[in-house]
Amino acid sequence: MSDEELGQNSKVGRIPAISTAPLIPPQALEGVRTRRIIAVCLDLLLVSTISAVVFLCLLILSFGMSALLLPPLFPIVAFFYNGLSISGARLATPGMAFMDLEMRAFNGAPASFLQAAVHAVLFYVTWLLPPLLLASLLNKDKRCLHDIIADVIVIRRSNKSDPLR
Repeated sequence: MSDEELGQNSKVGRIPAISTAPLIPPQALEGVRTRRIIAVCLDLLLVSTISAVVFLCLLILSFGMSALLLPPLFPIVAFFYNGLSISGARLATPGMAFMDLEMRAFNGAPASFLQAAVHAVLFYVTWLLPPLLLASLLNKDKRCLHDIIADVIVIRRSNKSDPLR
């Protein structure tokens, strides 16, 4: 096979098509940054509490023998907390739901478990370089860098008068 035939039949080396933004009403993005900050604080409290309870239970059940194995517990709990709650029926973590937010795939579909979990990992990695969070200020749809990489968008929930909500 020639190089041209390989290039046409193989996805290796292709640049993925850039997804275009769906039509997002301006009211869906009103106050999203402030609400996200508060939602993150609430979720950090919940994840910390869950991690502490699981840590203590495992520590007691193993008579202290697992103390050295438990430090990575917080990231594991955060991974599943975000993945399961965002890919669930509410499309949001409890903190996001409390702040009237939801996360969707950028094309408007519900976010998958993998997207939500990858988003959480990227979010915690972003904390190592906080200036990366400023990307939200330069983006018209208020997406942070980890949102863009995970191909998700955080929006306000639909109008309360919507009968489906």
